[in-house]
Amino acid sequence: MRIGLAQINSTVGDLAGNRRKIIDAYRTLVANGAELVVFPELIVCGYPPRDLLFKRRFVSDNEESLTEIAVQIGEVPAVIGFVETNPLREGRRCFNAAAFCHRGEICVIGRKCLLPTYDVFDEDRYFEAANEPAIITYAGLKIGLTICEDIWKNPSIATSHLYRVDPVASLAASGVDLVLNLSASPWHHGKSDVREQLVADSARALRCPLVYCNSIGGNDELVFDGRSLVADASGKVTARLAAFAEELKVVEVPCGRGAPTPQSTKSSADVRVSPPEDPSADIYAALVLGLRDYATKCGFKRALVALSGGIDSAVVAVIAAEAFGPENVIGVSLPSAISSQHSKDDARILADTLGIRFETIAIANAVEAAETALGPIFSGRKPDVTEENIQARVRGVIMMALSNKFGSILLTTGNKSEVAVGYCTLYGDMCGGLAVISDVFKTQIYALSRWINRDREIIPLNTIEKPPSAELRPGQVDQDSLPPYDVLDAILKGYVEEGLSRRDLIAQGFSEAVVNDIVRKVDLNEYKRKQAAPGLKITPLAFGVGRRIPIVQKYVS
Repeated sequence: MRIGLAQINSTVGDLAGNRRKIIDAYRTLVANGAELVVFPELIVCGYPPRDLLFKRRFVSDNEESLTEIAVQIGEVPAVIGFVETNPLREGRRCFNAAAFCHRGEICVIGRKCLLPTYDVFDEDRYFEAANEPAIITYAGLKIGLTICEDIWKNPSIATSHLYRVDPVASLAASGVDLVLNLSASPWHHGKSDVREQLVADSARALRCPLVYCNSIGGNDELVFDGRSLVADASGKVTARLAAFAEELKVVEVPCGRGAPTPQSTKSSADVRVSPPEDPSADIYAALVLGLRDYATKCGFKRALVALSGGIDSAVVAVIAAEAFGPENVIGVSLPSAISSQHSKDDARILADTLGIRFETIAIANAVEAAETALGPIFSGRKPDVTEENIQARVRGVIMMALSNKFGSILLTTGNKSEVAVGYCTLYGDMCGGLAVISDVFKTQIYALSRWINRDREIIPLNTIEKPPSAELRPGQVDQDSLPPYDVLDAILKGYVEEGLSRRDLIAQGFSEAVVNDIVRKVDLNEYKRKQAAPGLKITPLAFGVGRRIPIVQKYVS
């Protein structure tokens, strides 16, 4: 069977826009010879809809949109993800569902069995779980319908123990000839390999081909990478779709249990495992896509970046120029009385290299005016971090004014290492509409900068090689307050992402004093992170919706 995979980019709540994209994709794939078309999970309303599902008309509006789509489906059927009203008077109000549409009608509806409730997922809050996956009979084949998490009941997956039902085992016992998986699986670094192995394992367990169609695009802090797959009954991946890009592709899938691999006329490059890339390539693509979609779906066409001459703002500026086009990005240098000349020079060189507009707004007079106004109240007290933060907050005021005046989104430039320990100023450098690199550790920022410079010098070498500094006091460098970033990031990865305790980290060989200091800073600065701009998720556990640590708490691990 020739199956069309519609790896398209939806927008949450844009029912009309999503409907147009679905119909256009369907028509294109049919014209290219598809005999069945598969779309991603909840493509009608976009994923994740979250509390929009509690709005009085949202679910019914999405069902009406599906009905309008179904009318456009002809002799070639399509399987489309949507939200279905629960017809019963018990349980959650709706199902995460997939509709098999054919000849203008919704013929069969399959419902999601496994509802993830961990990390960024909270599906049990909204959906009722199905007891078993649906099976469609079409063209003499038994076709199983699964939705995303339904194939994640696998011994190699840590979260598989959450579920008592095993949809893959159920379908295997039913003797299906083909299984479709409609997915909206957000990306993080390292997930694509796990996902591909999971699809291959599931196909082997099913003893039939598995077609996996994943979402693409950014919605809020989540980035969906696409990378839809087809695996044959032996678990061999026979087709892959693009990463971080929309793609419509028709794939020949020999259906049936133990069906042989097709003798494809396509180049073997279509299915060959790609050589391993520098991890920074995926991180960069995810950040560009996440930023572009966040901004454009919110209505922004231009971006602002405060250019300090440091590596973090340089990386954000490069990503912004890629996402918006350099003509739509403004880099602003905001030197204070203590800013170094090399930092000002590095900022200008970067802007010239990228071809973005560059402005300089000196803040010395504004900082002096604030200090003068506060002088009588601060009388008798020595200067400290308060005065340092005045500089950052003056910069924040100016950048937000520019954002308002020019209708441009201000991008914050703090990385995950800094955000974790509170090495940032609330209402200062934390001002902005999106924290582009807030889930990227400082060591990853250095790797990313070297990847950006792989062919030519885009970020000035001086920016990469000089000791990092906030330049809020003379001679300041980050290591005055923090351990070396390779040590800091290793501790943070263990404590934040892996849930290790102080004792665990000390047992790994880290200094007890350093561990205690870093853990204290992470816990103390939870209140700052709750007030930060949303950030793009690129690690297994980001600061944001997937991490729900109380601000007021006294637990010491």
